[in-house]
Amino acid sequence: MTVKLTKSLSGRGAKQIATAKSLGLKKIGDVTVQPDNAQTAGKIAKISHMVAVTKA
Repeated sequence: MTVKLTKSLSGRGAKQIATAKSLGLKKIGDVTVQPDNAQTAGKIAKISHMVAVTKA
């Protein structure tokens, strides 16, 4: 699945920032390809309001 950061990390909690960075997202517009598994789905659920996900 492809994950794109659509909202800024500034002003977010430390856990949300850490979750985004663990997905490889550092700034607005960053896109990464992640495996479609339960661990990735959990991370995306934590920051779902800041990312856009497309299934590949």
